[in-house]
Amino acid sequence: MAAPLVLNSKRMSALDGAHRWKVLGVGVAANASVSAAATGFPTTAVWVRSAYHLSNGHLGVVLGALGLGVALSELPWGLLTDKWGDRPVLLTGLFSTAAVLIAMTLFATPATASFGWLVFAMCALGLLGGSVNGSSGRAVMAWFGEGERGLAMSIRQTAVPLGGGIGAALLPWLASSHGFGAVFGVLAAMCALSGVFAWRWLHEPPGTHARAIRSEGAAPLKNALVWRVVLGIGVLCVPQFAVLSFATIFMHDAARFGVGAISATMAALQTGAIAMRVWSGRHTDRHGNRRAYLRVSTIAACASFVALGIATAFGAAHAPVLLAAMLILAGVCVSAWHGVAYTELATLAGAERAGTALGMANTAVFVGFFVTPLAIPHVLAIGSWPMIWLVAGVCASFAWPLFPRPARA
Repeated sequence: MAAPLVLNSKRMSALDGAHRWKVLGVGVAANASVSAAATGFPTTAVWVRSAYHLSNGHLGVVLGALGLGVALSELPWGLLTDKWGDRPVLLTGLFSTAAVLIAMTLFATPATASFGWLVFAMCALGLLGGSVNGSSGRAVMAWFGEGERGLAMSIRQTAVPLGGGIGAALLPWLASSHGFGAVFGVLAAMCALSGVFAWRWLHEPPGTHARAIRSEGAAPLKNALVWRVVLGIGVLCVPQFAVLSFATIFMHDAARFGVGAISATMAALQTGAIAMRVWSGRHTDRHGNRRAYLRVSTIAACASFVALGIATAFGAAHAPVLLAAMLILAGVCVSAWHGVAYTELATLAGAERAGTALGMANTAVFVGFFVTPLAIPHVLAIGSWPMIWLVAGVCASFAWPLFPRPARA
C-alpha cells in the first residue's frame, strides 16, 4: 500500500513544480498589462499633447497623475496582500483596472474629457493598478526557492519593459490612427485577459511545499536596511522615468524623429531591458552577488546618462542613429537591475512580508514617477535637453551609497 502513496506524492510534487511556472506566467501577464498603461501610455505623449491641447507642463501633470495614484496605493495594497493573500488582491486589481479603462474609453477621450477629468482618471488608474506589483511578487517568493528566486523575480520584472515595449510598439499607432478610445480599450482588454489567467492559475502553494521564509529581522516598516534598499530603488528609478515619460518628446522635438523611429527606439530599449533583467537574475543566482551587482549597476546608469547628456550637447542630435543608440543604452542600463533589487528587498523582509516590502518599494518608485514628469518641463525651461540627461545621471549616483555593501564571508 505504501508504494502508490509514494508515487502519488512524487506526482503531486512534480505537478507543484510545474505549476509554479504558471504562477510566474500569471505574474508576468498581470504586470505587463498594467505596465502597458503605466510605462506604455507615456510613449503617446506627443499625441496626448496635441489631441488634448496641453502644454508641456500640463502634459507632465497628466503623466505624473498615474504615478501619484500608484504611489498612494502601493503600500496599502501590499499590506492587504500579506493579510489576505495574493489571489484576491490581484483579481480585484486587474478587473477593477479594466473597468476604469473601459470607463475612460467613454469619458476620457479628447472629445469628452476636460483636463481635470483626464488627470482624475489617470490617478484612479494608478490607484487600482498599484495592486499588481506586491501581490504577484509575493506569489513568486512563495512558489520559488532561494537559489532560483533571482531569476524568477527578474523574469517577473521583465513584464515592466515587456508591457512598455508592447505599449511603445502599439499605442502610438493606435493614438495617431484610431484615437485614444482605442488606446484605452486595448489596455482594458489586456488587463481583463490577465485577470482570467489569474483566476484560473493563481493560488497559494500547498503547505508542505510552501517556500516562504520568515524574516528574522524587524518588520519591513521598522527595518532600516529594508528602507535603504527601498530608497535606493526609488532614487534609481528617477532617471528611468525621465526616459519613459519624456524620451518621445525629446526624440520628436530635438531629433525630429517620426512615429516609426520613436516606436522602434522605445521598443528596442524595452527589449534590451528585458534581456538584461533575465540575465542579471540568472547571473546573481549563480554567483550570490546581488548587492555587488546593484552597486555596479548604479555606476553604469550614472555613466550612461552623463555620456548621453554630453553627446546631446555636442551635436549628437544631428546623428539620429547615434542618438537613438545612446538613448537605448542609457535606458537599458537604468532598467537592468530591477529584478535583482526586488529579490534582495523581499529576501531582507522575508517572503511572508514580501507584499509590504514590495509595496514600500513601489511607493518610492511611483513617487519618482509622479515628480519626474512634473520637474522635467521646469528644467527644460531654464536649461536644455543635455541638462535633463546630466541631472538624471547625477540622480542615479545618489543610489550607490543606499544599496548595502556585500556581506563579508
